[in-house]
Amino acid sequence: MTATMPEVSECTVAGCSYNHDGCHAFAITVSGANGSADCGTFIPLSTKGGLDRVVAQVGACSRADCVHNSALECTATAVRIGAGAGGHDANCLTFQQG
Repeated sequence: MTATMPEVSECTVAGCSYNHDGCHAFAITVSGANGSADCGTFIPLSTKGGLDRVVAQVGACSRADCVHNSALECTATAVRIGAGAGGHDANCLTFQQG
């Protein structure tokens, strides 16, 4: 069975190496604990990385407590990545604790 992974529809984290006019990572990993859903792919370097023509997708999500998580796969239509509460640089803003 091939699953369709949700795309990263928006990333507002200017300090991430993969973000240059959108996320250019092939896929991201959502991780974190205690109320925060961190983008585990966030890399705070000035060197830009990723692929030129790509719409990033959610490759993995370890936040089993999210309403969009089914068997550690994200079922949201799309996700948004941005600065989170508590000083986290890159969070999945689509995360909803279930």
